Amino acid sequence: MLGTPDVNQSEEKLRLVGYEVNGIRYWVATNRYDLSAEQIALIYKLRWEIEKFFAWWKRHLKVYHLIARSEYGLMVQILSGLITYLLLAIYCYEQHNEKVSIQRVRQLRIQIQNELRMYNNRSESFKDFKEHTAWYSHAKT
Repeated sequence: MLGTPDVNQSEEKLRLVGYEVNGIRYWVATNRYDLSAEQIALIYKLRWEIEKFFAWWKRHLKVYHLIARSEYGLMVQILSGLITYLLLAIYCYEQHNEKVSIQRVRQLRIQIQNELRMYNNRSESFKDFKEHTAWYSHAKT
């Protein structure tokens, strides 16, 4: 039983599973009696990999919460974030020969905002705007 008796103790008995990774001993309390200790350890290992992915996601993509609530929406948000990061990585490497940094992301965002302001303040046609931005609107394969 977990918790303090008569205060916040769990209502059902739990199973304590121990396992060791790289000389470090871990203990997991679970109510899954249908799984072996090895399966429980694997589940927690996979869970930790997911936690590490979301830590990377937050650190590199500056995404602190998920918008989507469905499996499909979650995949769309993750894939769009990864695509954005890869495009930023390509831009930073080709234009500045460096890794993605928050400074470069801010610089690019300000550059895009300034160009949009310039466009909105001028009475150019779409054709003129297209010619103005043609120097960076190509794609390399």
